[in-house]
Amino acid sequence: MRVAVCEYGAGNVRSVVLACERLGADASATSDPELVARADLAVLPGVGSARSAMQGLAARALDDALRERVAVGRPTLGICLGLQLALESSDEDGGVRGLALLPGRAVRLRQGRVPRIGWAPVDPGGEEYYFAHSFAADTPAATATSEGIVAAAESGSFVGVQFHPEKSGRAGARFLERCLSRA
Repeated sequence: MRVAVCEYGAGNVRSVVLACERLGADASATSDPELVARADLAVLPGVGSARSAMQGLAARALDDALRERVAVGRPTLGICLGLQLALESSDEDGGVRGLALLPGRAVRLRQGRVPRIGWAPVDPGGEEYYFAHSFAADTPAATATSEGIVAAAESGSFVGVQFHPEKSGRAGARFLERCLSRA
């Protein structure tokens, strides 16, 4: 199982690679669009801001590689900022155009704790995962929520999560294992 973790200048790339390797995958960080296109699973991780992340993706042609990959039905996972970048747009940084892999936009959290950092249950199921974010997806493609906020969304071969499976212990490992088994 080859996993390409998109390296485009955002944080948490190394921790995602290590989490996949612990599950037996041949995972590597890459900024090569060809490797992203050919991998069994592509992962769009992210910690940072939407504008600089989209600029980093475009500078490396990873934006087009991800769009093409999803268009032909290849499994792709977005984590945290990766989910937000997959939307049509983000309100962050004064408004940023996204990858449009999912309908909707990323909006600033206005209630509760902001930034939203820590463990929280995800419904359905109630399993707890680690979150760290100030923006969240507003999308009709939502498949799970956490405290009323979109925690997961899916469209075609793209699955995005707001939580960090690589930092979520056993629950995160089980989630990543399911993603690997779909690829």
